[in-house]
Amino acid sequence: MAQSIMLDKSKDFAVEIVELCKKIKEKHRESVMTNQLIRSGTSIGANIHESKYAHGTADFIAKMQIALKECYESEYWLEILNRTNYIDDEEYKKVSNNCGAIRRMLVSSINTVKNKQFD
Repeated sequence: MAQSIMLDKSKDFAVEIVELCKKIKEKHRESVMTNQLIRSGTSIGANIHESKYAHGTADFIAKMQIALKECYESEYWLEILNRTNYIDDEEYKKVSNNCGAIRRMLVSSINTVKNKQFD
């Protein structure tokens, strides 16, 4: 159940990132950073989705850790786009908070599975 919520949030986040990057590309003709953000922002959900079909606990953890790394990378690109004035503070805060919520869910999920291995 929790993974379904996380997957739904990551899909919503991916759509939000695509829409944000389309807007930046149209308004500012910026493509280097937005392409990086699209890759990392959409990869989060893809890896969470893929983890549902993992070949065991280690594979599941590995997929979730990749999703977590992509989440951290997305936060980085969002901050750079904000600091270079491609994203205003209000939009940055909203999107960054959504990314942070997914990141916290990923960390919790990874830690829960790791702790169950040692019970």
